[in-house]
Amino acid sequence: VGRGGGGWRGSISKMQAVEKNVPLQDPSGAESCSFKPGAPGPARQDNSSPEEQPPCLTEPVNDVPELSCRIGMDHDSHREEKVLPPSSLEGQAKDAMHNAFWDHLKEQLSATPPDFSCALELLKEIKEILLSLLLPRQSRLRSEVEEALADDLLQREAEHGDLNILRLSKCILSMMTLLCAPVRDKAVQKLDGITDSALLLRGIFQVLGLMKMDMRNYTLQSRQPHLREHSILHERAQFQERLSQQPGLLNHTTKWLSRAAEDLRPVPDAPTSSGAGPSPSEAASSPEPLSPAVVLSQAFLNLLLWKPDDDEEFPETLLADRARLRELEVQLRRLTVLASVLLVASSSCGGSVLFGSPQFVDKLKRTTQALTEEFDSRPEEAMLTVSQQVSQEIHQSLKSMGLAPLSSDNIASLMGQIQDIAHAQNCVRSVIDQRIHLFLKCCLVLGVPRSLLDLPGGLTLIEAELAELGQRFVNLTHHNQQVFGPYYTEILKTLIPLGQAPKTGVESL
Repeated sequence: VGRGGGGWRGSISKMQAVEKNVPLQDPSGAESCSFKPGAPGPARQDNSSPEEQPPCLTEPVNDVPELSCRIGMDHDSHREEKVLPPSSLEGQAKDAMHNAFWDHLKEQLSATPPDFSCALELLKEIKEILLSLLLPRQSRLRSEVEEALADDLLQREAEHGDLNILRLSKCILSMMTLLCAPVRDKAVQKLDGITDSALLLRGIFQVLGLMKMDMRNYTLQSRQPHLREHSILHERAQFQERLSQQPGLLNHTTKWLSRAAEDLRPVPDAPTSSGAGPSPSEAASSPEPLSPAVVLSQAFLNLLLWKPDDDEEFPETLLADRARLRELEVQLRRLTVLASVLLVASSSCGGSVLFGSPQFVDKLKRTTQALTEEFDSRPEEAMLTVSQQVSQEIHQSLKSMGLAPLSSDNIASLMGQIQDIAHAQNCVRSVIDQRIHLFLKCCLVLGVPRSLLDLPGGLTLIEAELAELGQRFVNLTHHNQQVFGPYYTEILKTLIPLGQAPKTGVESL
């Protein structure tokens, strides 16, 4: 590590990212809390409009189509600090860089006379961050920051050995108190008690990084409606331009919707020996009349059953979402396996108090999820491991709770049933898969919150996971519907009988 401050300029510019991955430590023994935003927002009572956001945080919308698309998919877009595992190579590298930098700074400030070259670079960075957090109308505070951290003034004080890091840090903390969201108050207050200059600068840098993230989240939230609208219009315009050059661009989309309509058309009744009408149960389960919303919901559900061999005929309007849909397919398949394992395990225990314990269920879920990560490539091996681990967890838990353990025959039966879940034709897995698809269909029609109120049997233990899957699926389909609704409306007019033709575009359903 060089002694000169100039060689550290590049490292200093990266310190904000490093600091967000390293917990702040206090030599006095007080560990910092995990500075995690509860509801990040603007500084204090800020009622500014999106147009008043800090220039560095408000990129031109036309330059961020990918961001617009992501926000269009995610109605609750929010970013949090990325914490790297200490055991990872990247985490170790950043930790080493972090320690080397702050050790070097401490060594400089402890020298006689003190070397302020590194501290000056840090103070410049801090000044830039503070200015970036200010709104255009906060001119008085901007003048105070520029005056207190004027480069020429700090440089003169450093040359004469009069640079008082602690005094400047207290001034910076006062500004941070005015600028930070309420969720950061405790973090800023805790820094006020640190007397070590190097450690105090380190803490300031870390909390400023979190404040920048808070402001970024606030900016994204305030601009979400605009970005979402831009995303819809941008994607539709791009597709229309391609469609004008390729008139057959909607052929696969038309086939996709046609198959969904065919799936929903009633099968002709088989002849019966009696002239009696349908039973109440048959009448209740009779297909509902075709409508744009019903056909489109069925079409979106069919995407989760799409076979890779048919990718050449994947609907053109969903090509940009293919990767997201594959993620949902994987998530759905893993939830199906997880719910199947839990259902088999709870049935084997005879509905004992074991599965009435949230702690036990959570532990069993984590164990199963970890062991089924390679289910797609090695299903039988994965389920063999799951069967062994689950039976062991149940046996030990029953024993620790003073309940009668499972007999050897029951354990063998439990393991065999779990291992059989590896096969797609397994009856438990098939039933769970159908029920999850039914839940997702309800989510498209009723919304996720209402669908969670009446979960089909066997799914209650994975309610939280289903809520996440359902919301992701609804967000994706809703965004796609808003973008391509006019095209879907025209296609559905040709598929649905005249009396049931849509009166409004499907994008409004």
